[in-house]
Formats: sequence, structure tokens, C-alpha cells
Amino acid sequence: MKFDLYILPIAALLDYLIGDPWNWWHPVQGMGWIISGYTTVVLKWFKSPVALRAAGVGLALGLILGCAGVGWAIARFTTQLHPLLGIGVQSVLLASCLAGRSLRAAAIEVLQPLQQQDLPAARERLSRYVGRDTQTLSEPEILRAVLETVTENATDGVLAPLFYALLGACLPIVGSLPLALGYKAASTLDSMVGYRREPYTHLGWCSAKVDDILTWLPCRLVVLTLGLLSRRPLPVWRVCRRDAPQDPSPNSGWSECVYAAILGVQVGGMNYYNGVPKPKPLLGDPLQAIAPRHIHQALQLTRWCCVLWLGSAIILLALRG
Repeated sequence: MKFDLYILPIAALLDYLIGDPWNWWHPVQGMGWIISGYTTVVLKWFKSPVALRAAGVGLALGLILGCAGVGWAIARFTTQLHPLLGIGVQSVLLASCLAGRSLRAAAIEVLQPLQQQDLPAARERLSRYVGRDTQTLSEPEILRAVLETVTENATDGVLAPLFYALLGACLPIVGSLPLALGYKAASTLDSMVGYRREPYTHLGWCSAKVDDILTWLPCRLVVLTLGLLSRRPLPVWRVCRRDAPQDPSPNSGWSECVYAAILGVQVGGMNYYNGVPKPKPLLGDPLQAIAPRHIHQALQLTRWCCVLWLGSAIILLALRG
């Protein structure tokens, strides 16, 4: 829509400066309520794999298209009431789709006690953000976990929502908010039901697939952009081509690997989930041991990628008039 030229930078600035205040209602909460309620009913009444898969398709498509439709309706209604109201409401909602500040705050929250040699506090804080067991992690393992979290979520939590917001801004009548909310719904579905274990094996299959598909293109653009920003695109690409396909996820391995290749570190290795060992493929070359500065550098790379994408889109929108 015509006001995206203003909405996009305002939303990015709000996310950078404010993020998601803990005491504010967040759209993901609403998505979570719908997913939880729907899942409870379906798992109670549906038992066969076919029925669960059909219900999963309905959940995925219904929530994603529904959130996109609600975003479009909000944008249209508030803009008709007053252009400034439309810009303000859409900017706040779009900022809620970006998790840049939240990701940065989570990393710093774990790094602070770690730098004070308080391993128990660092382990406890890390447990809020990762699914792996953290009770016995050493300092290098904590640093690896933080870097993996920062680099994996850089794509699906920050850059992929921004990509869809920019795409929507370039499409007539659509606008930045609907596509960003739609992608956020897909990402929330994947995080809540997109598991290969029971009881979500069949119910969450569609959600996981849709999220993989929607994240595929922005993830590869992240690899390309960060490779260019590193000024070593070919070596970075070679490392990603060598290591990223080993990860079972079609996207998270690429996202983690590009940062590892640029920073000269290696991520992956053995993790434990409820005491059960689960190896992750090794990504990148261990030229350096992971240190707090690498995590800050990864966050900075994400910010530069955001700035480059956002600046390019704003120039394009301004030229288009």
C-alpha cells in the first residue's frame, strides 16, 4: 500500500529501540491461543493419521490465511479512518513481527552472567530460550548454544518476516502487514506443532512443510546477502554448500552455517534433550573458538542485512512513487 514507505522504517526502528515489552499483548499470543484450542479439540476427537493430517492442513492454511486477511483488513480500516492512524497501527503490528531486539536481549541476558563466571545463572537463563538440556553445559557449550540460537532465529525471527513485509509492500493492494503476519503465523505453527514426534506427527506435518517452503527463499537470500557483506562470498558459499545440506532442516543449517563461515567458527555437535543424546552436524571450520565477540558480530551482521534490505526496498518504493 502507498504508506509502506513510512511504515517499514518506523516498524524497524520500533523493533530496534523497543522490541516486545513483556506486559504488552502480542499477536503471537493470539495465534498461540487459537493453535492450542484447535489442537486440544482435534487430538481429543481425531485419532486416525488421515483425519489428523486433514485437520493439520485446515489449521495451517486457516491460520496463515486468516492472519494475513486480518492484517489486510486492519490496514485498510485504520487507513480509511485516518492515514496517520493507519501508519501508526500498522507500524506497531509490523514491529511485533520482527524479533531483532528480543533476540539481542536474549543473547545478552545469557552472556552477562557467563562473563562474570557465573555458570549456573548462565545455564538457567539459557534454558529459557533453547530446548536442549543446559544443567551441565560448560562455558564453550553455552557460547555455542547462544550462537546457534542467534544465527538460526536471525532468519525465521527477523529476516524472513522482513522479507515478506518488503514483498507485500511491493505488491499492489497487498501491503507489508498482511504477508508479515501470515509468515509469523506459519512460524508460530511450526514452533508449536511442527514436530516429528507424537502427538504432532500427523497434525503438525503441514505446518512444518509450509514453514519450510516459506522460509526457503528468504534463507537463501540471507546467505547471499551476508556473503556479500563479508566480502568473501565465494569461500562462504563453498562452506555452506559443503556443510549446510547435512542438517535435516532445509533452512536452519544454511542460516547457522553462513554465520559460522563468516565468523570462522564451528557450530553443531552433541546436544542432549531430556537426557537423550542428539548429534547435530558440524557446520563451518573451527578456525577460532567461539567467544562472546562472535555472538555480537553475528547480531551486527543481522542488523546490516536488515538495513541493506530495508534501504533497497525504500529506494525502490520511492522511485516507484
